[in-house]
Amino acid sequence: MPQDPIRPTDAEAITLAKSLIRNANFGALAVIDPKSRTPSVTRVAVGTTKDGVPVSLISDLSAHTKALRNDPNCGLLLGEPGSKGDPLTHPRISIQAQATFLDKSTAQYAAIRSLYLQSHPKSKLYIDFADFNFVTLEITSAALNGGFGKAYELSPDDLI
Repeated sequence: MPQDPIRPTDAEAITLAKSLIRNANFGALAVIDPKSRTPSVTRVAVGTTKDGVPVSLISDLSAHTKALRNDPNCGLLLGEPGSKGDPLTHPRISIQAQATFLDKSTAQYAAIRSLYLQSHPKSKLYIDFADFNFVTLEITSAALNGGFGKAYELSPDDLI
């Protein structure tokens, strides 16, 4: 019988996963296209709330925004390969999440806006356009690949 490739989640895995989330400036967002009901993936800029919840600033003009408004279930892949070696040996985290659009009139929106501008200063050019909104990606589960032979399953409690 094959051995389970998923390792028990430990402090080192949690630290790596949190680091991948906190240090990400962009990632691949997966949504379900409302017309075809098939997966669609796009690159988005990513930041975090003060609690480490992934957040993105997205335009109402984009297909992924329309998809998230139709079905908030999504996936987010974070982690970039290094400059050397096999890209599949570098750490990455695949997050399953629920998207929540934030109300621009709230203190939470203002706080996230301030944090986001610190990590994405060029977004100052468009952050206040009427069609742009922040969406939090509330983690429901995650899979960490910490490198070859280092697979972990993580819960929201492990990450937030």
